[in-house]
Amino acid sequence: MKKLINDSRYVVEEMLEGYVKAHPNYIKQLPENARSLITAKETREGKVGVLIGGGSGHEPGFIGYVGDGMADGVAVGNIFASPSPDPILEVTKAIDKGAGVVYLYGNYAGDVMNFGMAAEMADLEDDIQVGMALATDDVASAPKEEKEKRRGIAGEFFIYKAAGAAADFGYSLEDVVRVADKANDNTRSMGVGLSPCSLPQTGEPSFEIGEDEMEIGLGHHGEPGIEKGPLQSADIVAERLVNDILADIEINRGDKVAVLVNGLGSTPRMELYIVYRKIEQILSELGIEIYRSYVGDYITSLEMGGASVTLMKLDEELIRAVDHPVDCPMFVQK
Repeated sequence: MKKLINDSRYVVEEMLEGYVKAHPNYIKQLPENARSLITAKETREGKVGVLIGGGSGHEPGFIGYVGDGMADGVAVGNIFASPSPDPILEVTKAIDKGAGVVYLYGNYAGDVMNFGMAAEMADLEDDIQVGMALATDDVASAPKEEKEKRRGIAGEFFIYKAAGAAADFGYSLEDVVRVADKANDNTRSMGVGLSPCSLPQTGEPSFEIGEDEMEIGLGHHGEPGIEKGPLQSADIVAERLVNDILADIEINRGDKVAVLVNGLGSTPRMELYIVYRKIEQILSELGIEIYRSYVGDYITSLEMGGASVTLMKLDEELIRAVDHPVDCPMFVQK
């Protein structure tokens, strides 16, 4: 698999260098650690800091969501790997404005360990209060009764959106965490994989799948899904993904939802909009109102083929958060 890179050992560093040079009005690297990036704009005293992070290779997640209305900083790991505690701690110290910092990350063992270690260090070394909210939106990764074991996938975007808005509204650290947890509790995702990606270091496919196959529930790192079978039409796939989500969360006639159809890296928008078309038909027939929709590459997996569908059930508080303006290098909402 071909890559437009220089040395595979330095792809993350060179990506971050290029990213900061491309968006100097939005973001800057901390001199203490090149994997620590924060907003280039001054944030007000007393505002809760919002820190996101995870492995590289998911762009625009996670670096693309630092900016007004979303995150104040991001800690960056190797490809598909958690950032170490050091860059997390450096970002924490840089964005703390006296009201504490909330960590938002996916439910993966490395992230849980490293963000937890950084939170302990922030408390012991710098007396910074840290709150944490995990994303567990992937319906396929564990049964409903074991939701706490589920992975975070594209639904993390909605959690960033909700928590970033809450922090902007002047909420306390406890309330920012509460809103982030509420967003997660009301968010479900299901994905389908069509083709693998390859890591720059190996050049090998991340998983194996036949030319005429698809895999329902495939993870963003190539984790096994729940069902592999013949490639189906967009309508059939959309119906399967939406039905699995609706079987997992109570969304009734008259309820409002935000919808995200997320590309995994190489799926054309043409195909994503064909999927969205069917989702809108399904929800309309059920009397469920799509309040806001997002279609495109939001949290990818290098050049993986496929897509995920995310629904977030909305109440008045989450509607206010979803509506809040955002100005980030890779995502703008007016």
